[in-house]
Amino acid sequence: MDPESAYQLVHDELMLDGNARLNLATFVTTWMEPHADRLMAECAAKNMIDKDEYPQTAELEARCVSILADLWHAPDASDAVGCSTTGSSEACMLAGMAMTRRWRAARRAAGLPTDRPNLVMGANVQVCWEKFARYWDVEARLVPLAPGRTHLTANEAVRHCDENTVGVVAILGSTFDGTYEPVAEIAAVLDRLAAGGGPDVPLHVDAASGGFVAPFCDPDLVWDFQLDRVVSINASGHKYGLVYPGVGWVLWRERSYLPEELVFHVDYLGGTMPTFALNFSRPGAQVVAQYYSLLRHGHEGYRQVMQGCRDVASRLSDRVAAMGPFEMVSDGATGIPAFAFAIRDPAGAGTGFSVFDVSEMLRTRGWQVPAYRFPPALQELAVLRVVVRNGFGPDLTDLLAADLRRAADRLTTSGHTSPSTPAGFHH
Repeated sequence: MDPESAYQLVHDELMLDGNARLNLATFVTTWMEPHADRLMAECAAKNMIDKDEYPQTAELEARCVSILADLWHAPDASDAVGCSTTGSSEACMLAGMAMTRRWRAARRAAGLPTDRPNLVMGANVQVCWEKFARYWDVEARLVPLAPGRTHLTANEAVRHCDENTVGVVAILGSTFDGTYEPVAEIAAVLDRLAAGGGPDVPLHVDAASGGFVAPFCDPDLVWDFQLDRVVSINASGHKYGLVYPGVGWVLWRERSYLPEELVFHVDYLGGTMPTFALNFSRPGAQVVAQYYSLLRHGHEGYRQVMQGCRDVASRLSDRVAAMGPFEMVSDGATGIPAFAFAIRDPAGAGTGFSVFDVSEMLRTRGWQVPAYRFPPALQELAVLRVVVRNGFGPDLTDLLAADLRRAADRLTTSGHTSPSTPAGFHH
């Protein structure tokens, strides 16, 4: 098949995909500037792992690590320890491995057993943490949610810790409702636990979304390496880092928190290269795009973008709250620029429809708004979630609000109720 025919065939099939701009399910960046597109095309053939052949790409990665270390208040940003990854899932795996290795080393040194490690986290964590626990034989201590408690709290976190706890994971921007978990409060109770003779439990912050939001929208919030208890942080460059899918970041507060046995020194194509990623070959384009975004926007530019997203989320949240059938679970004005809302009468006695009906009807207008239930112990709470990203402005906000109002009115009239199954929920 000639190139033009092959292109046209694939292009036609891709038309069946949804419109990325109307995808309010994903946190992942769906638009970048043409200059970024050009840079990524120029770097698509570069193998990120081959630092000897592409030293300048490796240098840009190191600069990104240093910038993020400074942004997250690392003790010594000039000597930052971290790397790029394919996304936050890989970054979380690396952070979890580091905490587990350090726990095992301390237990062996004390002559204690190392066969029952556990990791404490809220039941609202992204599934990658459960994967980590299963793949590396670590007990996942998922703290149940409850009415009025949609994420991990300090008291619940410390209550689940014991001498076998390798770490606690706090989420800065829950995918279920966009809220921040109280990182400083969790750190404080863990400090008190250690000071009282209990286990000295490290804290990892999964800032997949919030790591690129909180520093700009909530500069007074203490959540990062300013807290001595925080030993590592991950974030997704391809979410609010403003880069297309395929890049995440993980940083440690200092070198001692990344066990040396996790670092491989590989002779590759004429050079010796340290690596501690799970993946090997991957394109350098996303790392270059991350450096471009950091350089292009700077601190003030990121602040404007993130505050703009939050303003839109807050405005849309207010409009949804004013619609009779809905009640807010989160408001979009705090946390990451996302919010969740439920039907005021989930049993259907008054409205006659569910969040899944609303999600399905919005799809007829091209909108992808996920509907889903919260984790066990809060499964009765079914919500719709809206994620506001860069490029979703007031005009689209007005269109979505009008279509949501129209969908609610039509469903109220028809009294249609669909099976309560999740529709398109993506972390």
